[in-house]
Amino acid sequence: MIRPIRMLIAIACLAAGVVVGALNPQPAVLDLGFTRAGTSLGAIVLVALLVGVVLGGLALAASVVLPLRQRLRRCENAARASQEASARTDLPEGR
Repeated sequence: MIRPIRMLIAIACLAAGVVVGALNPQPAVLDLGFTRAGTSLGAIVLVALLVGVVLGGLALAASVVLPLRQRLRRCENAARASQEASARTDLPEGR
């Protein structure tokens, strides 16, 4: 069920990008300080949106995902150590 929904969202985003590009054909120059890029206004808007999404995803990964993975790893290690400790105490005295 999720795969068709993702496909529809991807197609909708692609269509929105084509529409934005078609509605903004005016030439524009983007000055980044160290270089200049001349292209259509629609392309600049789409690239700016893409860069924003990527930077937002990286910020989210750095601030939420990585700390949660570290916490999960610590909990798994603690559970493993607890299981090993209980397995050692369950051994018979003769061994």
